[in-house]
Amino acid sequence: MTGMGKWLVTGAGGMLAQDVVARLAEEGESCVALDRRALDLTDAGAVTRALAEHRPAVVVNCAAWTAVDDAETREAEALRINGDGPAHLAAACRELGTVLLHISTDYVFSGDAEKPYAEDAPTGPRSAYGRTKLAGEQAVLTTLPDRGFVVRTAWLYGAGGGNFVRTMIKLEAVKDTLDVVDDQRGQPTWTVDLADRLVRLGRAALAGTAPAGVYHGTSSGETTWFGFTREIFRLLGADPERVRPTTSAAFARPAPRPAYSVLGHSRWQQAGIEPIRDWSEGLSSAMPALVAELQEGNP
Repeated sequence: MTGMGKWLVTGAGGMLAQDVVARLAEEGESCVALDRRALDLTDAGAVTRALAEHRPAVVVNCAAWTAVDDAETREAEALRINGDGPAHLAAACRELGTVLLHISTDYVFSGDAEKPYAEDAPTGPRSAYGRTKLAGEQAVLTTLPDRGFVVRTAWLYGAGGGNFVRTMIKLEAVKDTLDVVDDQRGQPTWTVDLADRLVRLGRAALAGTAPAGVYHGTSSGETTWFGFTREIFRLLGADPERVRPTTSAAFARPAPRPAYSVLGHSRWQQAGIEPIRDWSEGLSSAMPALVAELQEGNP
């Protein structure tokens, strides 16, 4: 089903956006990809002009301040991108009748749950980054109650940018052993898998078969960073026993990390879309491209 209108992707230089653009190309969809140099989301006038020029049917907002620790001391700057930016996009989409898919994060939750967070679970961010991302969610859902879609994701990795998997592949080659945190649980998610669901969701939104609101775009299943790393080693043909468990206290950071980032996926059923597959299946599919990318010398 192609030809339902142009798509516009913001933050086009980022890891997820690159895979969204690639997926749209594979599907034969018309797409305009704008990086932060081409569109500054903090400039309301620029956002209005860009949407008026391109008149997209769907906007996928992948632009964000993602420096979690830096946000602790630069919250006002992060808020302009993560809060004001989505608000400007939502206002422009409202004027044009455009669908907005806005990417958010598990950091909007407190991270102390013991079962997967449902899409309507109470939020309670514990970091500046989480607070700024929650502000963006609220702007989208308030301004676009019928055409606003918030897709929360977490533990993303892919071929188009720096990420945990790439780092572990590099470290496996030079370290005898690795100490990795085993007290944070989440859902490693390949950007290719998420990009596919975003394209499906946008199409369902245009067709009127997906209810607006919050969706959770993470892999099924769950693990810890330690378990994740052991599986990376196994897929590399390395001994998983070289990966040793440690605690978050050993890696103190300015911003608190959620101890529990497992998200529930029941909303996808209402849109007639299958949730993303198990994290280990996604990782197995992703590894050849990730390894090849590093072997080719890409930074």
